[in-house]
Amino acid sequence: MILSIRHLKRLTIGPLDFEVAAGDIVALTGPSGVGKSLLLRAIADLDVNEGQLTLNGEARESMAAPDWRKQVMYVPAYSGWWADLVEPHFEGAERSVVVDTLHRLGLESTALSWEVTNLSTGERQRLSFARAVVHNPKILMLDEPTSGLDPDNAHKMEKLIEQYAQGGMGIVFVTHDAAQAARLGTRHIRLEGGQLTEASAP
Repeated sequence: MILSIRHLKRLTIGPLDFEVAAGDIVALTGPSGVGKSLLLRAIADLDVNEGQLTLNGEARESMAAPDWRKQVMYVPAYSGWWADLVEPHFEGAERSVVVDTLHRLGLESTALSWEVTNLSTGERQRLSFARAVVHNPKILMLDEPTSGLDPDNAHKMEKLIEQYAQGGMGIVFVTHDAAQAARLGTRHIRLEGGQLTEASAP
């Protein structure tokens, strides 16, 4: 499985070419405001952009946008919530899978009955990650997934990211933490001046 990106352009970004294969954990770094989030949103087809993107050889244009986004999923640093309680945001997912994922993130199954307005920043981050991975996307793009977490919960998140990659998921994550990029990333790409540079190792 591979996500192929060719000639991607969005505002001041690009044109860019790169690929994400099954099992990749790609650390995306760069200065604040350079467009890392814009890049991930463009790949997920959430903003207007140019380029040729394919997943396993199937062109992005050949499928409906919601179908693409289910397979190439973006989790922002601050996710939107459309219901008062947590549980409706997991609609369509198998409950046992949801509960197991919550436990692996250090959350109890009772979290499903929590009110969204009472969630802490760290709880929102972990629940946003959980509601994405329970649908088993092929590519998962995470925008600073541990920025609001304490060291123990950040460690749980990193271990879970590694496990999903070992299961064949391709993952791209934005980080400002050079140590995290080196520790977690199997590849390291840097966005600066609208272009990407790639190192052989983080």
